[in-house]
Amino acid sequence: MSRVGKNAVEIPSGVEVSIADGRVEVKGRNGALRRRILPDVAVAVEDRRIVVTPNGDSTRARALWGTTRANIQAMVTGVTEGFERRLEIQGVGYRAQMQGATLKLQLGYSHDIEIPAPEGIGIACPSQTEIVVSGMDKQRVGQVASDIRGWRPPEPYKGKGIRYKGEYVLRKEGKKK
Repeated sequence: MSRVGKNAVEIPSGVEVSIADGRVEVKGRNGALRRRILPDVAVAVEDRRIVVTPNGDSTRARALWGTTRANIQAMVTGVTEGFERRLEIQGVGYRAQMQGATLKLQLGYSHDIEIPAPEGIGIACPSQTEIVVSGMDKQRVGQVASDIRGWRPPEPYKGKGIRYKGEYVLRKEGKKK
C-alpha cells in the first residue's frame, strides 16, 4: 500500500469504502471500521483513491487534514493486514500465559493479574516472556498493549518489567558504597 500523495489514500482491491452522514466506513477481509469525519475536512472517493482536502485555510483545518488522511490510511491497512504490538517480559519469575481468552500475568505481585481480551483484539503468548496484541484497529491495539505494559513498566536500574519489543530502556547506575 503506497501513499499516493499527501492528501490521498490508495484503495487496494477487495476493500470497499463508503462515505455518508459525516462518517467514512472501510470494509475489507478482516472486517469493517467506521470513523466520524469532522466538518473541517472533506473526504471523497475518486478513481480507487480516498482524497482528503481541508475546508478552508485555518490552522485547525490544515492540522486535521493530515490527521484524517493518516487515520483513513490506518483503517485501510487494518481491514487488509491488521496491526500487532509485541511485548517482552524481563525479570526473574515474571511470566505470562493465556487461559482461554484471558491473559494471566505473574509480575511479582502477591496475586496474578488477569486481563480479559477486549472484543476485536487478539492476545497471544508464543512464550512465557512474550505477548502479542493484534487487531484491525490501530488505536485499540496500541491502547491494550499500553494497558498491559502499565502493570509493570520497565524500571531503570535492572530493566525488569514489561517493555515493547525493541524498546531501549535507559539504565541508571546504582548507589555507590
